[in-house]
Amino acid sequence: MKKIAVLISGQGSNLQAIIEACQTGFIPGKIVTVISNKIDSFGLERAESVGIPSRVFLRQDFASNLDMDKAIGDYLEDLNVDLIVLAGYMKILTKPFTKRFAGKILNIHPSLLPKYPGLHTYQRALENGDSEHGTTVHFVNEEIDGGAIVLQAKVPIFPGDTIEEIELRTREQEYNIYPLVIKWFIEERLKLIENQAYLDGKLLPPNGYAYE
Repeated sequence: MKKIAVLISGQGSNLQAIIEACQTGFIPGKIVTVISNKIDSFGLERAESVGIPSRVFLRQDFASNLDMDKAIGDYLEDLNVDLIVLAGYMKILTKPFTKRFAGKILNIHPSLLPKYPGLHTYQRALENGDSEHGTTVHFVNEEIDGGAIVLQAKVPIFPGDTIEEIELRTREQEYNIYPLVIKWFIEERLKLIENQAYLDGKLLPPNGYAYE
């Protein structure tokens, strides 16, 4: 059974969706560790409640970001992890780390990339008067939110919507599409080849597989 590591910083709601997808067998893999860069992440309690080992790596304990990421990378290699899943991990990974695990790191970002990389995506969509928003699962490379897109899901923005309403609508889609993409990877249907995403041997379009 392929091994999955999940990196978190906060509540771990996407982690919970992934845990449940593994428990039901939808994802035919095993989460072997949950890593956080925040000691008070509620996601650590989620992991503990189902017996998943966890580790905390604090920036203050390392001389540099490079040293911290090297320690995390060494730990993941010792576990022979097949896939690294970023689920609300609010720390930018160093280039040596992304190169070390190229093609083995997935992230979910709350926008329809390449639109709105970075932070405050709901607010930016609302301020710009957008009629839709969404979420994107993509491979991780050296560019922030810039890796090959695998799958996106759109949500409507209605007149009078608040940031919280848009976020809630978006998160509901995240809980559907992230486990699905992880399933594809674990089943070896999804691969990154020369910085491009392929599903079942076919090159995915720039905006990924269409999911409505």
